[in-house]
Amino acid sequence: MLAGCLTAPLGLLYLALAGIPLGAFLLWPRTRPYALGLLVPGARRLVALERGRRTAFFGDRFPEAYANGEADADRGVLRYLAVRSWTGLVCGIVLALLGFGAVLAGLLAGGVARGTIGAAELLTQLVLGGVLLFLALQGLAALTALDARLARECFGPSERELLRRRIEELADSRAAVVRAVDAERRRIERDLHDGVQQRLVALAMLIGRARRSGGRDPERAAELLGQAHEEAGEVLAELREVAWRVYPSALDSLGLEEALGGVAQRCALPLRIAYEVEGPLPRPVETAAYFVVSEAVTNAAKHSAASAVSVRVAAAPGGPLTVRVEDDGRGGADPAGGGLTGLRGRVAALDGVLRIDSPLGGPTTIVAELPCV
Repeated sequence: MLAGCLTAPLGLLYLALAGIPLGAFLLWPRTRPYALGLLVPGARRLVALERGRRTAFFGDRFPEAYANGEADADRGVLRYLAVRSWTGLVCGIVLALLGFGAVLAGLLAGGVARGTIGAAELLTQLVLGGVLLFLALQGLAALTALDARLARECFGPSERELLRRRIEELADSRAAVVRAVDAERRRIERDLHDGVQQRLVALAMLIGRARRSGGRDPERAAELLGQAHEEAGEVLAELREVAWRVYPSALDSLGLEEALGGVAQRCALPLRIAYEVEGPLPRPVETAAYFVVSEAVTNAAKHSAASAVSVRVAAAPGGPLTVRVEDDGRGGADPAGGGLTGLRGRVAALDGVLRIDSPLGGPTTIVAELPCV
């Protein structure tokens, strides 16, 4: 803030020396663009100095929202420079009064030490000084907050820009969800066509051969019926697997923890699950977390040549649900792949974030953060 007090006179001096001569031209619409073209470049350099001060001392990180040459942005730069210069000057006055008060406090302490100040006068000075100190500190705090708010309004995105970005995010997430649903439907159709349908055809052929052999060769018919019985069991198991991948019924009846236990039972790799969640979760969050774990574990078993997978599901009170899946495979997972893209869309639909870290040589780590509110 002290650095802002030192830069404020530069802004006031620039506005006085450059703004006053150009003031008449700024009022006339025909000459206003030319006057702004002369006034704004210097103002931008001073505003950049203020931006650097906020970045260096307060750690602010803002987009280059004021860097374009639009008229609204130019007026915003001038307005920020004018308001910031005056508030910086007022802040400097407050700091000077605090310094002056410190000098008076020293003189008061010296008078008390010499015995030249009585008790009644000391009490009066302490009450008055305490009130003035309180007001000065409150004013300094308010000016500090005003400085931060001015910086956000000038350097940060406007409400219209934030709304536009939010609309784009919602449109992207909706499109991602639609693509994920279409991809899921294609996968289900492929599983049914290439798996269950082929097994049913084989089962029908076995039953037909058994019927034709029933009268001529009872032993051969019994053998074929035994094969048909085994094939029927395998078809039922595959149907249950397809249904589980579409939506696990355990989520509705038993909850996320038990559904993840089902993933561990079906996983071809050793899977260690740490579930650190207290209390119920929203149903959409549970569903998204389940599919993140299921898809990540399936990818690890199919493509990563991993020997083990670990899953950690945790949620702090009032915080997001964090799902972390890590395997010790060879890495190199493609974040733009179909499965991971579908997961990203599913997570984004809940305003969540999906991070994928899969360097060549491994390990692969997938972290999903899902808001629970």
